[in-house]
Amino acid sequence: MNENKTNINWYPGHMAKTKRLISENINKIDVVYEVIDARMPYSSKIKDIKNYINNKPVILIMTKIDLCDMKETSKWIKYYENLGYKVIGIDLEHNPNLKVILNATNEVMKEVNEKRASKGMIERKTRVLVVGIPNCGKSTLINRLAGKKVVGTGNRPGITKELSWIRVNNDVELLDTPGILWPKLDQEKVAYNLASLSAIKEEILPIYNVFCYIIETLYNLYPNVLVERYGISELDDDMLVNMDIIGRRRGCLLKGNEIDYDKVISIVMNDIKSGIIKNITFERVSDYE
Repeated sequence: MNENKTNINWYPGHMAKTKRLISENINKIDVVYEVIDARMPYSSKIKDIKNYINNKPVILIMTKIDLCDMKETSKWIKYYENLGYKVIGIDLEHNPNLKVILNATNEVMKEVNEKRASKGMIERKTRVLVVGIPNCGKSTLINRLAGKKVVGTGNRPGITKELSWIRVNNDVELLDTPGILWPKLDQEKVAYNLASLSAIKEEILPIYNVFCYIIETLYNLYPNVLVERYGISELDDDMLVNMDIIGRRRGCLLKGNEIDYDKVISIVMNDIKSGIIKNITFERVSDYE
């Protein structure tokens, strides 16, 4: 699936509106936090972000570090650092080390405030734009930084609807934005990664195809997961055979001992979506170099 092209136009009106509003407000912004999912560090990075952030300094924040394959994600961190990004990996659920983010922000702001001082201007609050694809952990990050629940969260795309300013402390304000994507998902692997890890709505791609992609990716990259969780040691060319094994292992049975294939798909999708399956990164740096 790596090199195949697709032509999925999934670009809700609110995404186009969000990008326009970001462009209109970007002159008020000092720093950009771009939030990406550590399990898909390439697919979850906004492809056209430079078109509307006006060369503002970017701090890449990799969320869901607790769910990724750290060996592979570390390679992605180095990859982005070599491109000039400041990269911070964070586990927002269990060990949200927010000081690292705020310290990195202060470092970036030193240069900004030095320029302001040279013009006789006083320091002001740091204004941070927070952007990311849907369901990347952006809202959880904002809630952690604010120290309370100020935005809704959930493991489905499309929670945040509008731009809104949020005060973190006396020195930092955040501009929250709805999750955004780019107009055309023309790389099939990217599209399937986004669907597998809940960044686009399931109905955008045939759910059976997404299921097959997950199973094949796990078999190629993490075969032990298939063995331990689903009882599959060798992947059969006939996906229904694999579904039968999963269905019997997980009790997805209808009357007459028939397999409930819809339930099989639902269980596997939910295992990924909810983070039951951990230590996985669906992309390799070598695939994109």
